[in-house]
Amino acid sequence: MDGTETSFRLAAYAVCIEDGRVLLARHVPRTGDSTWTLPGGRVEHAEDPFDAVIREVAEETGCDAVVERLLGVDSRVIPAAEARRRIEHQNIGVFYRVRITGGRLRPEPNGETAESVWTPIPEVARLRRSSLVDVGLALARTAPATGHVEPVPVGGLIQH
Repeated sequence: MDGTETSFRLAAYAVCIEDGRVLLARHVPRTGDSTWTLPGGRVEHAEDPFDAVIREVAEETGCDAVVERLLGVDSRVIPAAEARRRIEHQNIGVFYRVRITGGRLRPEPNGETAESVWTPIPEVARLRRSSLVDVGLALARTAPATGHVEPVPVGGLIQH
């Protein structure tokens, strides 16, 4: 180790694609601008990522979901300055292909998801979005046998 302090997060994300549209959630943090992202979030201690993605979809969107398959895993290290933190941050994201089976889209009660919307995939490129959206769509499109997505351009940087 080089002595650099880091934070770490394990998260599970849902890639829900239906009729050429992807389900996106508008994340509105208490401290910043809104960003479109995939439904999903932190895996709790002792929770299986498979269960976490279903829980997160229900919490953030109001919909019931089933996992169809594992798409892949993304690992990225975000430098402290970019993460707006004092220390660098590593995020490990487990991406699942998920199908919505019921419920109705609604904002997250007492949460940071203001709305969830089925978005035509060609329109995604024009949105202010998390790089997680690009990673999830790349995994869904390419279905790499290894489950590892090629680097995705993010804000002029190439990151995994």
